[in-house]
Amino acid sequence: MSKVLIIGGGAAGMMAGIAAAYNGNEVTLIEKNEKLGKKLYITGKGRCNVTNASDIENHMNSVIENAKFLYSAYNCLNAEDVYQMIENAGVPLKVERGNRVFPQSDKSSDIIWALSKMLKEIGVTILYNTEIKSVESTGNGVVLTDSKNRKYEGDQCIIATGGLSYPVTGSTGDGYEFAKALGHKIVDTYPSLVPFNVEEEFCKRLQGLSLKNVTLTIVDENQKEYYKEQGEMLFTHFGISGPLVLSASAYLSGKMKNHHFLGTIDLKPALDRETLDKRILKDFEGNRNKNFNNSLDKLLPKKLIPVVIELSGIDPYKKVHEITKEERQNLVRVMKEIPLHISGLRNYNEAIITRGGVSVKEINPKTMESKKCENIYFVGEVLDLDAMTGGYNLQIAWSTGYLAGSSIY
Repeated sequence: MSKVLIIGGGAAGMMAGIAAAYNGNEVTLIEKNEKLGKKLYITGKGRCNVTNASDIENHMNSVIENAKFLYSAYNCLNAEDVYQMIENAGVPLKVERGNRVFPQSDKSSDIIWALSKMLKEIGVTILYNTEIKSVESTGNGVVLTDSKNRKYEGDQCIIATGGLSYPVTGSTGDGYEFAKALGHKIVDTYPSLVPFNVEEEFCKRLQGLSLKNVTLTIVDENQKEYYKEQGEMLFTHFGISGPLVLSASAYLSGKMKNHHFLGTIDLKPALDRETLDKRILKDFEGNRNKNFNNSLDKLLPKKLIPVVIELSGIDPYKKVHEITKEERQNLVRVMKEIPLHISGLRNYNEAIITRGGVSVKEINPKTMESKKCENIYFVGEVLDLDAMTGGYNLQIAWSTGYLAGSSIY
């Protein structure tokens, strides 16, 4: 039996605590906040996208950085295991579009309750409002020191402090400082799964407009394609957000300094240009004597019509029957390629996850133990691991946390 100290009471830390205690260890979970799971509470817009109900292959394909590192972790605890664990704790789950798993209650607090219940039942000691300031590996064990200069001695330490995203929840990069002090390399960190700032002023005019079943394409200054997917997005006062945009940011994070990115929105991805032109002609036939600005109601959301007209360069008060073939084709082009010049990503306050972190080359993938410091483990977002939206990042936290806890006897 080991005396295990865990720093951080988020997803990875709680799961590590459960696994370590199941192995018969004496576990103390140390949390700087007044409660556990503060970031979990706000995930999935307060609903908590627990995991993704798909196979390991799909999870691996959804990891952006260092997917192969996760083989052992996923084999130790997969999405199905997490599903069963939460349901067995008394919280019914459901599967929604894209295999996203949520509590049936749509309350993230229920997931935190389930994990807290498991920790309590298995005898994990939890220290709240305790901020660790240093981690020392003594060779025989570990010594932690908190902000009030109190010492905590243990045999093993699991660092589950999260990254830099949503710092209001306590993710302030503490784990990176611990890792550096212990001799670890930190891969440069950036906000990821985050909205975009866009130069076009019309985004502000379209604030609150949600587009469904559109295709977002992003290329750099050399026309190299970085992202192309169909789905849902949202206009904001600063640019664009929504599922498509957050996913795209995973491919742009860390690259904004060296590239200029252009996004385009295809409003009608199901129609090629010729078919869309025929559809517009059909609508025009029924509106021949109307002004152009009154002829697009069946094609576009009302809020978007003035912007599309502006981009097309066609006089809004021109009679529909007077619109030339060239003007109509220009309208087709605009509807297939609304331009968005991306000026940057939003900051950590709005990022779902942090890209970068403790280099996984210095971590044993079969145990999550540091290769540099015996008895020290790193799990969850503090590591250089990140994935797409859809429950994949939480699965990384669950799996790495559980593997670390399971590796300690």
